[in-house]
Amino acid sequence: QVLFKTPPLHASDMTDVALEHLGKLLSNINKDSIEVLVKGSTIGVTLATGLVVALGKEEFLGALTDTFSYYRSIWYFWRGGSLKECRYFPDRKQARLQTFSLALVSRIWSRPHYRSGTFHLDMRQNLSNVAIPGTGLPLSVVVKTKAFGYLFLLMGYPAVAAVAALNRGRKGRSVYAACAAYREQLLTPQDWFSFWQMNCRLATWHSSITNETDYGMEDKWTFLTTAEKLGISVTPSMTTKAIVCKHRNEEGGLGFACFRNARHGGDWIIQERLENGTFIKSLMPINGPLSTFRIISASRGGLRSGTPQRGSVDVSDIEALSCVWRAGLAGAETDHSSILFNVDPKTGVFKKGTTNNHWYRRGVMRIFDTPWLSDHVHTVHPDTGTRVTGVKVPNIEKMKDFVRDAHLKMMPHVPLAGWDVALVHDTDEMVLLEANLSCNFFRGDFDKSSYFQFLEDYFLDLEQRERESGTW
Repeated sequence: QVLFKTPPLHASDMTDVALEHLGKLLSNINKDSIEVLVKGSTIGVTLATGLVVALGKEEFLGALTDTFSYYRSIWYFWRGGSLKECRYFPDRKQARLQTFSLALVSRIWSRPHYRSGTFHLDMRQNLSNVAIPGTGLPLSVVVKTKAFGYLFLLMGYPAVAAVAALNRGRKGRSVYAACAAYREQLLTPQDWFSFWQMNCRLATWHSSITNETDYGMEDKWTFLTTAEKLGISVTPSMTTKAIVCKHRNEEGGLGFACFRNARHGGDWIIQERLENGTFIKSLMPINGPLSTFRIISASRGGLRSGTPQRGSVDVSDIEALSCVWRAGLAGAETDHSSILFNVDPKTGVFKKGTTNNHWYRRGVMRIFDTPWLSDHVHTVHPDTGTRVTGVKVPNIEKMKDFVRDAHLKMMPHVPLAGWDVALVHDTDEMVLLEANLSCNFFRGDFDKSSYFQFLEDYFLDLEQRERESGTW
């Protein structure tokens, strides 16, 4: 209050005022200012880490080198350096792609987004309910302004990597483990959030450069009607113009809702509630929700967007990367409250389960009760005790082919799609609920070598397109 000369504030207002004034302080940042911040941050980290090395802690040398390279590579990309000619991390593809994609955020900040106006607006919306575990701070704050984004990459991101590493090192009681964890979190993070954000940046960059019409499948109504026309099994919807819902015991205009069908120009898709099929029911509590599989598929068809070869995409260009089953909890309306059981994409066998709930705990009080990590430790459904780990999903290959076929027919030029697949009825019929084009792996296993090669091919292609158009 003394610093900003403001009247006394309630605790709930202090964060907003602090952010407002910090934004004003950062509003005049230009390239020269950023360069000073980069160099200052690099020098500070170098001196601090160098002091530790000088004291005999040689295990910090690798962390020092990686930190220095992180800042140099970020600055290189911010100044227009190309991924193709990047000399940083020559033997670590993920590290090179990670720093490139982080720096890419500022380039695509105001680019059109296929669902939210701009990439900035999409980040603000989708990060509003996500917080780095143990901080309670919604990540939408980090992207409130472009200046905040710069500041986070220069100071916040390395700091988060350091705190996470110290936490892991404390558990392992090893300085070496802490240093290795820091280097991993800084340059080659393995958490679902980092992969999700990289997928989001690819989708935004690709759609903004190519103006690919396939991204229209993000709209749930367009998705359903297109699938119906193509004969792809999706959740059936009603044709009635509208429905009215009344509470059985309320009156005087209360407990009343009217929904106009999207088939007749309304905003609502009206469907019967589907029930889990026989196989899923055998693993679930009686009052559990429809519990779906999330399968991620990758298409190389987008590399041909806007070219004479655009139409020459076939099923061999599409690969199913991962599969996770969301085992819904008793009494939940949807499987968003669930245990995430990883499925071996080759054998179809359930592996151990985990959650990502610790990423959704926001608020100051959550700082004290939120774990940093959530390991794969679940082997049974927590509500029934029924063993899941080791059970084999029937027809996993047919399920993967099902989404590959849908990707080919509905959106062959979208790089990545996350499909929600349900097994319903006594026959365990496969139906699609929807597709997510800025998708995450829900902590499932996938071939990382193949995935990063896929990303690099797309990033290099899009970089070349921008250079040829003169917009790089």
